[in-house]
Amino acid sequence: MSVKIAALDHLVLTVTDLSRSAAFYEAALGMRHETFTGTDGTKRHALLFGRQKINLHQAGAEFAPHARRPTVGSADLCFLLEGGMSLTVAALEALGVSIVDGPIRRTGARGPINSIYIRDPDGNLIELSEPLSWIVTFLCQAELRFSGCVDMHCGHCDKVLKSLYE
Repeated sequence: MSVKIAALDHLVLTVTDLSRSAAFYEAALGMRHETFTGTDGTKRHALLFGRQKINLHQAGAEFAPHARRPTVGSADLCFLLEGGMSLTVAALEALGVSIVDGPIRRTGARGPINSIYIRDPDGNLIELSEPLSWIVTFLCQAELRFSGCVDMHCGHCDKVLKSLYE
């Protein structure tokens, strides 16, 4: 018998400023900041979204047990969007949040996704993605056949995606 994981409940980000991080994730990504009392009686901070949460630990004051080397800015996370990519890009631009890359096609846990990348206040890389519909996947495959390309990551699908969002 082997261990089987059912889902991700929460993860922990080590941050330099709890308030600044909570404000960013609330304003830019629509998460809900919550404080709660840990089982040891300490005040904790979490960001809630969907059925998951991110616990925030203050750098230098992490709760035990913690990662062997809790490091600010070392995370690379991917979140699935509820709204469309165009609305997300517009909302981020209105907040002054820079888009590092994208929209670009990637492979998610359940298939092809369209992603943009941003950074949080601590420099963590945040990927914001929407699953690609069958029609977008079809258009990408058609572009690949037309171009004669055999590599799904050569840039031809990215051209199709960018034309859809311009």
